[in-house]
Amino acid sequence: MTRPADIYLRFLQLANAVRGLPTLPALDPLEQRILEFVARAGQAGQSLCVRDMIGHAEFGSPATLHARLKSMREKGWIELADTEDARRKQVELTQAALRHFDKLSECLVKATKNR
Repeated sequence: MTRPADIYLRFLQLANAVRGLPTLPALDPLEQRILEFVARAGQAGQSLCVRDMIGHAEFGSPATLHARLKSMREKGWIELADTEDARRKQVELTQAALRHFDKLSECLVKATKNR
């Protein structure tokens, strides 16, 4: 009999294969957490500005957050969109990042079908 943990482990195996594809440069663990935070905010329909993210201690100091956002932008994972206030930038996923999450979703579905 297959244990429920086997599904999750199969998903991790498939997700590792997706992360190894040369679509976008790899993220470090903090950048991965930031990416997931931005994705969850977008899924919930929330606008997310850089200033909003500074208040989250798990992202480190404002300088650390700014450095990671700059890196993620250069790697093609996020973009900073203008708002009505030119001093504020909205953080959004790029189309490539959205395709990455689509591929991870496919991995999850595939893992559950291979029980």
